[in-house]
Amino acid sequence: MTATLSLALLERAYGRAFNATQKTNAQSVIDALTIYGERFGLLQPHRLVQYLAQIMHESGGFVWDREIWGPTAAQKRYEGRKDLGNTQKGDGSKYRGRGPIQVTGRANYREFSKWAKAFDPTAPNFEAAPDKINSDPWEGLSPIWYWSTRDLNRYADRGDIENVTRKINGGLNGYADRLRYYDRLALAFLGYAVNEMPKFQKAAGLKDVSGTSGPLTRAALHAALLKLTAPQRLSDQVATAPVVEEVSVEVKVPVPVEKPVVPETVEKAVKKQTNGGSWLIGAAGAAGTAMTGAFGANWQTIVAVGGVAIVALLLLFIMRRQIITAVKEIRGEVEQ
Repeated sequence: MTATLSLALLERAYGRAFNATQKTNAQSVIDALTIYGERFGLLQPHRLVQYLAQIMHESGGFVWDREIWGPTAAQKRYEGRKDLGNTQKGDGSKYRGRGPIQVTGRANYREFSKWAKAFDPTAPNFEAAPDKINSDPWEGLSPIWYWSTRDLNRYADRGDIENVTRKINGGLNGYADRLRYYDRLALAFLGYAVNEMPKFQKAAGLKDVSGTSGPLTRAALHAALLKLTAPQRLSDQVATAPVVEEVSVEVKVPVPVEKPVVPETVEKAVKKQTNGGSWLIGAAGAAGTAMTGAFGANWQTIVAVGGVAIVALLLLFIMRRQIITAVKEIRGEVEQ
């Protein structure tokens, strides 16, 4: 048996009975959804659960309908925020968060005013009178405005809680609390008690029936909520939840081992040294021949000196080739 939106259902999701303030704030949301929800496609359960989970987090379970002003360090940074349209001194405090989804910044108040007047010409100018957001029906309509103008139904249709959160919060602050509200609201709309997650998991055919909610459980909740709407009424954007639990698989990746390498500079140095040696021996032989001639040595002595130099050059040339060949062989062995 499925449930319908009511104060009692929201209290079950919250975990205890609302106080007077919470009841008033929650009723504003219920009334706006009752009158305008169908118009904006928010009464389909899979969208409604996403919508309410975000509102319940942002309002602390309908405790706050306006931001408590310190100012805190973060609130001081509202001043001069051009992205919020806060261009005048005092705009940070004047256009603090209001309503269940905490409409913040001069630009958003101006945008909400235009949107509200488009279908109700008597709507206030919220930029001029920001406190009027906290009057009905505008308190309940402000989150509908934000949701519809950011086209958040498209993310809700895919069960994409993460991107819904990013579009509302700008990041993932309070993400765990938003997920908790989603789980509890989904169970409530599906006819379960909020502590009956194991029962739902078993009925959904999940392997994990411990009651711990994860991506697979939320995907199953999303699928179950989709079934509460007639197929012909669902958007073409409807899909299963995008995140599934992954199983870690160990993959052995071969790690290349660096091998010792004989640098080419060594080979070049050998060539240089042996070339230098050849030049020196040749020069020495020529010098010796010249000197023996200059000092009157006979031709036999000159020939002998020159012959020794030639033999030395030949030996060095042979040894040079052997040394270079050996270096190349060593490089080849170590680089295999």
